[in-house]
Amino acid sequence: MGLRLLITFSIIALAEYYSIVVVRSAVKFLPASWRIGLLSLYIFMTALSWLGFIFFRQINWATVPHLLRNIYIAFVLGFTIGKVLVLLVMLTDDMRRAIMWLIHLILPASNTVPETPANGITRSTFMLQLAMLLAGTSLAGFLYGISNRYSYQVRRIKLKFDSLPAAFKGIRIVQVSDIHTGSFDDHEAVAKGIKKVMQENADMIFFTGDLVNNHAFEVDDQYKQIFAELKAPMGVYSILGNHDYGDYVQWPTKEAKKQNLDDLKKIHGDLGWNLLLNQHVVLQRGEDKIAIIGVENWSAKMSFTKYGNMKKAYDGLPFQNVPFKILLSHDPSHWDAEVRPFYPDVQLTLSGHTHGMQFGVDNKFLKWSPVQYIYKKWAGLYKEEGQYLYVNRGFGFLGYPGRLGILPEITVIELV
Repeated sequence: MGLRLLITFSIIALAEYYSIVVVRSAVKFLPASWRIGLLSLYIFMTALSWLGFIFFRQINWATVPHLLRNIYIAFVLGFTIGKVLVLLVMLTDDMRRAIMWLIHLILPASNTVPETPANGITRSTFMLQLAMLLAGTSLAGFLYGISNRYSYQVRRIKLKFDSLPAAFKGIRIVQVSDIHTGSFDDHEAVAKGIKKVMQENADMIFFTGDLVNNHAFEVDDQYKQIFAELKAPMGVYSILGNHDYGDYVQWPTKEAKKQNLDDLKKIHGDLGWNLLLNQHVVLQRGEDKIAIIGVENWSAKMSFTKYGNMKKAYDGLPFQNVPFKILLSHDPSHWDAEVRPFYPDVQLTLSGHTHGMQFGVDNKFLKWSPVQYIYKKWAGLYKEEGQYLYVNRGFGFLGYPGRLGILPEITVIELV
C-alpha cells in the first residue's frame, strides 16, 4: 500500500510539474502583467480542481445549482485528464532526449541527427505544442460533453436463435439501463427519452438496474409519472443494480438502509414494473414458452457485493418445456464468470453498469473506452459458443454530467 501511494504521488507531482512547464512556456512571450495574471489563474484553477477531489464526498452536490455543478465537474475532469496527457507527452519527450544524450556519448557528433531541422521547429517544441493542444482539447471536450447528456441514441439489432419457439419469432424488446435518477436535472429531457422508448412499440421492455444513485427519494413524483409511461403488451421487467442497494452512502442505522431499499422496490411496483429479485417468469403463447430470469446484482469484481443468486432464480423453472431463456443481470462480468460456465441454456443476457465510462470512441471504425481495461465486455453485443451478451451503454449518467463519444442508449432487439 505504501509503494502504491508513493507511485501515485510521484505521478501526480510529475503531472503538475510538466503542466506548469507547459503553461509557463505558453505565456513566456506575453507582457509581464499578462504572464503573472495567467499563471495566477492557472494556479487558482489547479487549487479549485484539487479541492473538488479532496472534498468530493463532503460536498452536498444536490444543493449546488445544476448548471454550476455540471460545469465544475466537467471542468475538473477535463482539466485533470488534460494534465495526464501533458505528462505522457512531456515524459515521452524527456525520455527521447535522454536516449539522444546517451547516443551522443557513444556515437561521434557527425553521425547524429541535428535537434533543430533546417526548416522547422525542434522536436521538443513540437512536443510542447502537442501537449498544449491535447490539454486544451481535453478541457473543451469535457465541457462540450455536457450538452450530450440527454442525446439518446437508439441502437437496433436482430438476433437469430434456432431455439426460439415459433410463437415468439419477431418479438421486439427494448432495453433501458442505468437511469441514475439522482443525476438528472431536466424532467422534460428525460420525458423525451422515455417517449423515444415508447415510439418503438416493443412487445417487452427490460430495465437492467440502477434506477437511482443511492436514495429512493431521487424518484420524485414527476419522475414517477414519467417512468410509469413505460408500458408493453408482454410487460415491463426490471432488476436492481449495484447503486440501488444504497451501499455508497452512510446510513444512520441498518434499518434506514433497509427501508430505503424497500421503498425503492415499492417504486418499481408503483411504476407497473415487474421487479425480479432472483426470480423468473415464464411467458406463454399457445404451447410455446420462454423464460425471463432476473438476478440481483452479481459482479466478478471484488469491490461489489454479490446479491445475485442464479440457483434461486432458477428454482421451479421447468427446463424441458422452456427452451429459450433471457437473463437480466446488471453487471456484465457475471456473464463470463458464472453464466457461460454454468448456465449454457441462457441464450441471451442483457446487462448495463459500465456506461461505456461515458467517454471514448464509439463508431463503426473504432470502439474504445478506458473502461475496457476493467471490463472486457463493456458495450454492445458479444457472442461466445452460441450465447449472446448485450451491454447497454446506459440511459443516464453518473459522476460526470455528460457524455463524450459514448452517448446514452436505448436498445431495440428483435428476436428472429
